[in-house]
Amino acid sequence: MLYKKESHLRSIIKGISWRIIATTDTILVVLLVTCLSGNCSIDDALKIGFFEFFIKLAIYYFHERIWQFALKDAEVTKRQTLYKTISWRVIATTMTFIISGTILDVFGETALYIALIELFSKFILYYLHERMWLKLPLGKIRNFFFPKKNH
Repeated sequence: MLYKKESHLRSIIKGISWRIIATTDTILVVLLVTCLSGNCSIDDALKIGFFEFFIKLAIYYFHERIWQFALKDAEVTKRQTLYKTISWRVIATTMTFIISGTILDVFGETALYIALIELFSKFILYYLHERMWLKLPLGKIRNFFFPKKNH
């Protein structure tokens, strides 16, 4: 698929759609790991999800804009999507470990397990999210939110 320059608005909306998917996954992973370790806490899962949503949304936006620059007017192959997915997973998984460790007040096995499980779950989810957004025509998002008025 030919990759044309996306607007800043599209990058923001794409980031929000990704954060909804990713934060839901994070909350479920945190619940799974904390419950299996005997310290089940919905409060901790929601706190981690909350902080991740906003911190990673900002980081995601900059990651998107860097890739916009790198891929301008290029054919986006599945391999390039894979590279983009890997670069995001390195950043995002590191952030998950830091956020989880900070909220749980321990940078041990629990934070590591959360980061490792999400590494795999979100790798697949992110790749699919990227391929889906490549299918959405440019300008359609902007036209949906800001329809042109007929004179």
